[in-house]
Amino acid sequence: MADLIFGCTGATAERYSATPTLTFALTITERSGARVHAIALRCQIRIEPHRRRYSADEARRLHDLFGDPSRWADTVKPIQLATVTAMVPSFSDVTEINLPVQCTYDLEVASARYLQGLDDGTIPLLLLFSGTVFIAQGEGFSVELVPWSAEASYRLPVSVWQELVDVHFPGSAWLRCSRGTLDALADFKAERALPTWDATLEALLAEAAANAKGRAGAQEPDPAGPETIVPEARQP
Repeated sequence: MADLIFGCTGATAERYSATPTLTFALTITERSGARVHAIALRCQIRIEPHRRRYSADEARRLHDLFGDPSRWADTVKPIQLATVTAMVPSFSDVTEINLPVQCTYDLEVASARYLQGLDDGTIPLLLLFSGTVFIAQGEGFSVELVPWSAEASYRLPVSVWQELVDVHFPGSAWLRCSRGTLDALADFKAERALPTWDATLEALLAEAAANAKGRAGAQEPDPAGPETIVPEARQP
């Protein structure tokens, strides 16, 4: 029976992939002496947010995910990052493979919202492995399962995630809205001949700020106080 140990030794941001992709470097060690013909590997990657500290600014950005920091002992739970598969080729003793993981920057997704809220440090990850192991035996093979206890921890530098985002979406962010909202924005954009969606949102914010300032000015009391009308003296 194969005795497999999994480890993660690094991660890099792929600069030339079609979609945002992190590549994790995995090490697989076989300790029983058996020759592994192949592994149909499945890996679930979770973020473990309770395993790091947060600055005041980070806590403010993560409020919509976890609520007030006073409740984080109850509300901070693991977040699913991805589930991916890979084929591990034949090896004895130890092998290294690359595990590509496609990522999203959609801020409606909890993992992206969490990662976007971090400034620096590391992101605690837990990699959970499962799958099928094919062991070479004479002219044939035996089939075993990767035990559910197979896992590895890795601390992904926040800088690697930021590099990935900057490569694919430099200076940008994604915002999802309903079709009705998008149609209304398109009408507003066309009426004012605005060149981009960014300019459209800036114009809306500027109008909202001007309207708010106007309402505030209309509600301010006259510093001279209410006008007092003095009746004219009657002529004798």
